[in-house]
Amino acid sequence: MKPTAKPRVKICCIASHTEAWMAIELGASAIGLVSAMPSGPGPIAEELIAEIAAVVPPGVASFLLTCKQDVASIIDQQKRLRVNTIQICDRLVDGSYLSLRASLPGVSLVQVIHVTGPESVEEAQAIAPHVDAILLDSGNQSLRVKELGGTGRTHDWRLSRIIRDTIDVPLFLAGGLKADNVQEAIRTVEPFGVDVCSGVRTDGQLDRNKLLDFFDAINTI
Repeated sequence: MKPTAKPRVKICCIASHTEAWMAIELGASAIGLVSAMPSGPGPIAEELIAEIAAVVPPGVASFLLTCKQDVASIIDQQKRLRVNTIQICDRLVDGSYLSLRASLPGVSLVQVIHVTGPESVEEAQAIAPHVDAILLDSGNQSLRVKELGGTGRTHDWRLSRIIRDTIDVPLFLAGGLKADNVQEAIRTVEPFGVDVCSGVRTDGQLDRNKLLDFFDAINTI
């Protein structure tokens, strides 16, 4: 049996320059910067997002997590904040991925799919040809107050594996990951990357020891 490939690691909900550098120095290939959201942890001021994005070193992806659903607002947000990757956390309802690409050359587009059931497989398959990557998370867009990430819950990784096997773009896995379950998640799904927020935090703060444990679990798989 072939060994499971070591995935890239995205540390999300970065709240300060200090957290950004801690994540990068310990091995993160991407950091997540959360703009205003209807719920969940991690949103920071756009001014701080722009400051952090401006000093992220080459080779590290700066993800802007946005809840905006119209192309014009997403374009405006990226042009102000200058991140190199847009993580669309809700469904795009006004405008197209083609319009985003035309207006944001060189910026990667990552669409979040919240895995709630088999219907999520079809949604991912339909969207994958239009984006640079799919990110699977455990939110729920149908609630009165939408959950668009940061729930700390896992979802059905069997569905995640089906998605991974039936799309042709990289797949990131998020949702309830931590040091003691990330190896199982990687073996089950074999994602291109894993994404963690609450699993490496204590009282909302990025925890160096938890972060080290998380990377150790991945590096010893």
